[in-house]
Amino acid sequence: MYGAILGDIAGSRFEFSRPNGFNPKKEQLFAGGCFYTDDTVMTIATKYAILKPVSYAKAYGTFGRKYPAAGYGTMFKHWLDSYSEKGYNSYGNGAAMRVSFIGEYFETMEEVLQEAEKSAICTHNHPEGIKGAVSTAACVFMARKGYSKKEIQKYVEKNFRYRLYNPLCFMRPFTKFDITSMGTMPVAIRCFLESESWEDCIRNVFSMKCDTDTVGCIAGGIADAYYHGTGFDEKQILRKYLVRPTAI
Repeated sequence: MYGAILGDIAGSRFEFSRPNGFNPKKEQLFAGGCFYTDDTVMTIATKYAILKPVSYAKAYGTFGRKYPAAGYGTMFKHWLDSYSEKGYNSYGNGAAMRVSFIGEYFETMEEVLQEAEKSAICTHNHPEGIKGAVSTAACVFMARKGYSKKEIQKYVEKNFRYRLYNPLCFMRPFTKFDITSMGTMPVAIRCFLESESWEDCIRNVFSMKCDTDTVGCIAGGIADAYYHGTGFDEKQILRKYLVRPTAI
């Protein structure tokens, strides 16, 4: 979960623009322009829902209205304002970015898949929206349980039909800012598959033209589970960038 949140924070300042001479391999990961986004808020809300326990819809509504300026999409804002607990047929990447704790917490794949689907349908009940959430949680679970990258890739390709065989060097010229689940997931998972550490995974994200905070959140959560940590002083970074770190 820390890896997902730190991935969101690291990717936040490159979502829409990059400085001249930008080098993804040398750029400082955590700098003054970083901030947490809705990805962090909703990731924490998922943990809250599981541990309280309350429904995912209630948790997302409570946290979303408590932190209204975190950068939510238009459809999710309308969902918050209406106090709805029903999905709005979204196939955006918002359900995928918030489920890392599900993959960390539950002890069987069956539980992980069921809970990830439950977490998605209250907002992102389009089949692609659900698939993004379920596949992310499954990757985190398999990474935590010691599966190899090849096994994770084969499972995702077989069960979720994402095309993961193209390397980043091939994908890089064609990627663009894309908030759909189907546009986000292959990039995020491939950033993890080609990494050698959590930091390397996030630098892979930096190298792509994408929704960097959300791709960083998804890929960072998987990498954290696989590499058993981020290699950074996580609590110090959280104290710096989160207004209320005690919410974690």
